[in-house]
Amino acid sequence: MALKFQFNKTALAQLKKELKVRERALPTLKAKETALRLEVKKAKEQLAAAQKLFSESQEAMNKIAKLWDEFPNGILQVERVVRSFKKIAGVRIPYVEKVDFALTLDSFFGRVAWVAVGIGQLKESAKLSIEIDIAKERLAILEYARKKTTQKVNLYEKVQIPEYKAGILKIKRFMEDEENLEKAAQKILKDKLNRQEQEAA
Repeated sequence: MALKFQFNKTALAQLKKELKVRERALPTLKAKETALRLEVKKAKEQLAAAQKLFSESQEAMNKIAKLWDEFPNGILQVERVVRSFKKIAGVRIPYVEKVDFALTLDSFFGRVAWVAVGIGQLKESAKLSIEIDIAKERLAILEYARKKTTQKVNLYEKVQIPEYKAGILKIKRFMEDEENLEKAAQKILKDKLNRQEQEAA
């Protein structure tokens, strides 16, 4: 949408004020965009690392697949996921603080010895799976924030700032032309009055 304004001093002052706001905000927005780009890169690396660990955990569990047949079903459940949040460049980002598990097994008595080891592996695998989900959420939030910030930087830098500068220039030229016309009209009137005075004398 094209910038609309009137050709007067009030409009000129308003455009100058709006331009100053955008010129002051632009470096901050660019710094935010850079910070978010770095955080997106870091979030991608964190997600890849968590996925790699999860894959390794699954491979280790698959190596003893026959033993899992003896493992009691529904023995372990995720009871609670505690999240923490951190603000990065004004964006609230989730992290896994801790995962609480509920064990439905009252006693390990009469169970095969490796059940305790299996529970440890299941806990680790479940925790990694939760971390992957939250890492994906974190990445989506950061990518959205970065995209919005880039759009605002482009809007200010490529659209609004040039429009405000062009608008200020148009108003200044219009006011200069008006002033020159006024001076020319005054000069013509003065010359006319001088001629009338000379003719009368």
